[in-house]
Amino acid sequence: MKASRINRLFNAKSGKCFDVAIDHGFFCESSFLPGIENIEKSVKVLIDADPDAIQLTVGQAHHLQSVPGKSKPALVLRTDVANVYGSELPDVLYSRIIEEPVLQAVRLDAACVVVNLFRIPGAPEVTDHCIQNILKLKPLCDFYSMPLMIEPLVFRPNQEAGGYMVDGNIKLITPMVRQAVELGADLIKADPTDDVEEYHKVVEIAGSIPILVRGGGRASDEEILDRTYRLMKQGAKGIVYGRNVVQHANPGGMTRALMAIVHDNAEPKDVINLI
Repeated sequence: MKASRINRLFNAKSGKCFDVAIDHGFFCESSFLPGIENIEKSVKVLIDADPDAIQLTVGQAHHLQSVPGKSKPALVLRTDVANVYGSELPDVLYSRIIEEPVLQAVRLDAACVVVNLFRIPGAPEVTDHCIQNILKLKPLCDFYSMPLMIEPLVFRPNQEAGGYMVDGNIKLITPMVRQAVELGADLIKADPTDDVEEYHKVVEIAGSIPILVRGGGRASDEEILDRTYRLMKQGAKGIVYGRNVVQHANPGGMTRALMAIVHDNAEPKDVINLI
């Protein structure tokens, strides 16, 4: 019955999903906190803007799930914590899942759990941690009928980019996406490619598994709207954006603009006025 939970994530008319990620406090980086210092307020703003889902942690999910009524966004629960996002990488790197991740998700009435699959130059041990996390999660997700979202994330060399800078090389992204499929993902959250017009190749390599595109670092309004429009045209089934929403001066307006692109096929020029 995973389908019943997946149905809560995807819009009934468009068949697409917009998940707003505000789980960044989990990773202990001060640069991730602007816009979500008061996370209760952030969640309320997003609920009012009505995205399909909000991505939260075990410590913050109650801000969404305690809201009465049946029309609020679905919960996507982050299940892993890592220390790989800083401008300087620590000597010892890790990616670990929370205890009883799927039972905690069931108790919180989540529609999905999400876990990372990192590729970090010079740190193969972190990829090993991620694969071990996924291998533990997969049978639990199947047993409890909980959809598993895997997030392949290709980093650029830290000495070149300086912390949490993704590599949009399609030759690196596609094998990671395919590995996520092979590991049993029900949904995949993947990076945009440097050349947006190549994104259909990422969609193709995932086969029947829906691809939701990551937002990445902050970009201008015009850039993020145009990129989103072009990615959706390439066959993506939705988006998972965080900082480009919560760090925006008008997160509610940005959410509504992106929802119009994702669900109504609106063009960027027609929604820029919403923000």
